[in-house]
Amino acid sequence: MAAEQMAEDGDRAEQTPPPRPLDAIDRDILRILQTDGRASIRSVAERVHVSRANAYARINRLIDDGVIRGFSARVNHERAGQGASAYITLKIVQNSWRTVREQLQALPGAAHIALVSGDFDVLLLVHTPDNRTLRELVLTRLQSIPEVLSTRTLLVFEETDLDPGPGQGPVVAPAPDAEPL
Repeated sequence: MAAEQMAEDGDRAEQTPPPRPLDAIDRDILRILQTDGRASIRSVAERVHVSRANAYARINRLIDDGVIRGFSARVNHERAGQGASAYITLKIVQNSWRTVREQLQALPGAAHIALVSGDFDVLLLVHTPDNRTLRELVLTRLQSIPEVLSTRTLLVFEETDLDPGPGQGPVVAPAPDAEPL
């Protein structure tokens, strides 16, 4: 799978510009948006001590460069009716990552998919309404994928989102009254 992944990474590298170094202001903007993705341009500009036009241009550059991948809400899955969560490890057929990834993306409740090294090949995070639905997802949907050799399910009993620091963590959705990026 390593050769396939390197080829895929090479394809992606041709599509996006090479990374530019981030200065202190860029890192501060990222930290602010990771903590409060609803922050207005005016607020961001004031907090990093630049003009609104400069803040706007920097945020757009971070988006265009692929540093900011998007804006999303941090969801309490239990309150949203997704009371069962699990990490599922998968061993898959060599060189089947792309095929498996497409099928995993289509699964209801799939929240995160990662190709990893170690004792298994893929780590999948899912949120489902209950354990019965989770059981069906694993036994019916996952194990019916021909390229999946085996699975192991790790139930999540409790989870805590960490406050994002520079360069990590989720980004929250902009407020309806926030200035457009």
